[in-house]
Amino acid sequence: MYDIAVIGAGINGCSVAYEFLQEDKRVLVLDKEGVASGGSGAAGAFISPKFSKAGELKAIIEDAFIYSMEYYEKHFAEHFKKAQLLHIAKDADEEETLRIFKEKTTLPLKEAKESLKAKLTQSALQRESVSLEAGIVDAQKMCEAMIEGAKFIRQKVENIVFEDGYWLIDDTYAAKELVLATGAYKTLLNESYIELRGVWGHRIDVQTSTQNPYSIHQFVSISPSDGNRLAIGATHNVHYHPQTSREPYNVEEGRRELLEKASRTINLSDVEIVKDYTGLRSGSFDYMPLVGPLVLSRETLACCEKNIRVKKPDFQEFLYYPQLSMINGSGGYGFVLAPYLARILKEHILSAKEISERIIPARFFARWAKRRS
Repeated sequence: MYDIAVIGAGINGCSVAYEFLQEDKRVLVLDKEGVASGGSGAAGAFISPKFSKAGELKAIIEDAFIYSMEYYEKHFAEHFKKAQLLHIAKDADEEETLRIFKEKTTLPLKEAKESLKAKLTQSALQRESVSLEAGIVDAQKMCEAMIEGAKFIRQKVENIVFEDGYWLIDDTYAAKELVLATGAYKTLLNESYIELRGVWGHRIDVQTSTQNPYSIHQFVSISPSDGNRLAIGATHNVHYHPQTSREPYNVEEGRRELLEKASRTINLSDVEIVKDYTGLRSGSFDYMPLVGPLVLSRETLACCEKNIRVKKPDFQEFLYYPQLSMINGSGGYGFVLAPYLARILKEHILSAKEISERIIPARFFARWAKRRS
């Protein structure tokens, strides 16, 4: 018997597990492939704010960025590296965005060193850029470290049932609380309002004689050098999905695309590809993450039709699955958002602290229900 079970061992699921382990809870983590085996393992795991003019997503990612920088350094310093970030505009529109960002941000900005500029391409040097202190995480080791102390089971979960105050998982494991952190793969619940965008990610580790002290982001993300290695990655393919695509992912084509895009930013020499990492990352259709309890759609439609139809429904009147939550939809900011969102979810589960309506899954149920009426 466990206090909480987490299905999905990416950065979201592992962050939730860590939060509950700190509260001396008995934690079970299940994943069909392994720890950080999907989109999290393929991520560059860069810790960066969102470079945009304004908006709710920018605000929550900036809060999460500040929180996560301190969190990783405090709890997992051996798997976290501070590195100055250089974000370069892709085009004229993004240049304007970066100018406004620099005018309005409260984050401390830095100047790019001349030694780095000498390695950038001429086209990159001509674009507007922003530089600040950021970081990078060892994705695999970080996720593994987070769930030390939890029971990990490599298993594809087929069935979850709530009985007598507990969730029964595949007729084998029981937990008082259940958290779904399954990314963009099919949900275990038959709830049509839960929709996520699957975006295929590809990262390559390369050996190169080019030394890069910065975390560089333009068309793709390029890590700081680790010896003679760099990581180059992107969430860059919205058309391929491992569960629906007829043809397997073309790794060679993905490699060529990553190297071509990287070469627009930095002059790489003596490049040899060492390893590929691929996986499906999840994002929501309004780009905000999803954190919190899940609505029982059929029961809520039956009891709360008038509330659903109003312009601003009262989410507290909806009916919810007992002791069941989700954490998902972080897109390319998983390693930035996960610790911050996991803390919010823990405080909700253990202390009934209210979660902002801008990130709870119920917002999607309300929109879905209105379209049906």
